[in-house]
Amino acid sequence: MQRRSIYINMEQEKSQSIPQNPLAPSISSGDANMGDAKNDPLTTKPAAADPFDAAGGKNDQMFRLFLLFMMTAQNSSVILVSRYTRAGVAPEDLYVINDMVMVTELGKLVMAAALEHNHTGGYLLRSVKENIFDRPLDFLRILIPSLLYLIQNSVLYVAISNLTAPMFQVTYQCKLLTTAIVSVVMLQRRYSMKQWICLTTLGLGVAVVVLGAREKSTKKEEAGEEKVDSANAQNLFVGLSAVTVACLCSAFAGVYFEKVLKRPTTDGGRSRAPVSMWMRNIQMAFFSVCIALINMRREAGERGVTGEMDGNGDAMVKPFMHGFTMWAWVIIALQAGGGMLVAAVIKYADNVLKGMATGVSVATGTLASTFLFGTTLSAQFGFGAAMILVSVYLFSNNMPAACGGQGKVKLEADDMKTLLPK
Repeated sequence: MQRRSIYINMEQEKSQSIPQNPLAPSISSGDANMGDAKNDPLTTKPAAADPFDAAGGKNDQMFRLFLLFMMTAQNSSVILVSRYTRAGVAPEDLYVINDMVMVTELGKLVMAAALEHNHTGGYLLRSVKENIFDRPLDFLRILIPSLLYLIQNSVLYVAISNLTAPMFQVTYQCKLLTTAIVSVVMLQRRYSMKQWICLTTLGLGVAVVVLGAREKSTKKEEAGEEKVDSANAQNLFVGLSAVTVACLCSAFAGVYFEKVLKRPTTDGGRSRAPVSMWMRNIQMAFFSVCIALINMRREAGERGVTGEMDGNGDAMVKPFMHGFTMWAWVIIALQAGGGMLVAAVIKYADNVLKGMATGVSVATGTLASTFLFGTTLSAQFGFGAAMILVSVYLFSNNMPAACGGQGKVKLEADDMKTLLPK
């Protein structure tokens, strides 16, 4: 305990003169003692390993593996379950997408409020007053990313309804390319030559996958065969257009949200503590719910019918939460929990973990789709998917040391925020 207190005092003195990098690995007490030994020529005994630090490193590694498992399970499950709830379901039994989005945002609002309550030590109402009612202009800035994220979440269901699960997962990786381009334009961010090569390869990989899917679809139409996938009438053009819109919305919303997070917070010309991520999530979820309510009112006559007749013999319009089966509620739980998982990844994980989770989730979703939906994959799809996944991984990480690279590296936390989904 005495040796550990001496190290803490030394670190406090150094922090007053040297700016610390929050992403840099902390120096253990053993390292501090080794530094003293180097300065003292009479000291030859090596410092003993600190069991506290060893246990902490082991726990940190286990937590990262847990995050990897959770990210893989969440990414794969959302796509597969969403596909299952839209495939082979009669139109009168389908849920309304706007209802699903609104209930999901309500779940995010409740979860973010609970986490903000814990973050502020029980002063949630005070935080709401200080960050919303006392600063309405700062609050209104969140309206833009909220609208973009709402559009993104809505068109994703359209894409899932018109594409197979593997096709959607692979083409949706284009959000890395769109986010990089928007970051260069809006944030004047610079990327290395290796990263631009990765982005170019990613675009070529998506082109290979899409052209293979179009060729396969054309051959089936000429042969007069029905689609193997048991979905409702699928339209490749509609699905790819929806993915493109989702990638653009994700890019603009992520970059704009990063600018809001980086913007210095002041109060009467004096700097103050930045707004927590949980409060930002509360603000975005609130605006998303309001926009969804307006959209519900606007689409009152276009919600579809249930197939039943009312007392006057007219077809009944789908009521709120129509078609919400058990699997629909599973999607809501996965989507709401996924938003909180992204925040944990930003805080605790690195880009190696994110790249691994992306690759594993695509592989898992593809394998499960072949068994659940009978999806057939071609060699061209596999080649294009490999190009995309390797590009996504190498964009944020160096080549492994075994391949002549420098091993893994970390990007800044702000670079990760725009690359992770909401």
